[in-house]
Amino acid sequence: MATIHRRPDTLTVGVLLATVGGFLDAYTFVRHQVFANLQSGNVLLFCVEATAGHWHRALLLLAPIAAFSVGVLLVEVLGLSRVQRLVRRPLRLVVTIQIVLLAAIAAQPAGMPEQVTTVTVSFVAALQFSTFTTLRDSPYTTLAESGNLLKGIVAAHQWWMAREPAAARRAGRYAAVVVAFAVGATAGAILTRVVGTPAVGVAACLLAAVLTALIRQARQLEQGTTDKRPPAPPPAATD
Repeated sequence: MATIHRRPDTLTVGVLLATVGGFLDAYTFVRHQVFANLQSGNVLLFCVEATAGHWHRALLLLAPIAAFSVGVLLVEVLGLSRVQRLVRRPLRLVVTIQIVLLAAIAAQPAGMPEQVTTVTVSFVAALQFSTFTTLRDSPYTTLAESGNLLKGIVAAHQWWMAREPAAARRAGRYAAVVVAFAVGATAGAILTRVVGTPAVGVAACLLAAVLTALIRQARQLEQGTTDKRPPAPPPAATD
């Protein structure tokens, strides 16, 4: 799998992204009864609607699945070496695309067709899912919590049995991500019921905070690399 994000995520970035993931899942489910993050729910609903003979509804569910697939392919293409020679900051580009698309949804009128929202959010979710995969030294996802919960429980058990400090730190990070997802889902459900369509602007703001953190982290690393360079030799003496 090609990658455009070679550095692991900090806990701050992971928590922000998990909050976005929970928020978007609640937003699309409250508004349209569709899961737009990971596509397991949509595949299940497609099978249920198809077996019930509700073909129009079943075919509509294929749209977010297709949008998710396109998002994954886009990240793969951006990860190709020949493409990265043309696109200097693919990670920032991907996050910026997410922000712009969610802000565009927030600005739309309340009567916007359901498919516009679900397809856009599925595409945004695919970009996030394909890009942010490592939290410090451990794999994770910001869009679904079963895997994070599993890994967190395993790490907590390792700490309990062997008192491994590293396992305790992993368990704590996974717990923070799971809680952040739940907080995001709660906020998403409440704000969507109260505010409606513009509520998704909150997710765009959180992603803007992620982009700011990534830029700051890159600059700090670049500054650290510059500071570690050996000093230039003194100029040669001249007559």
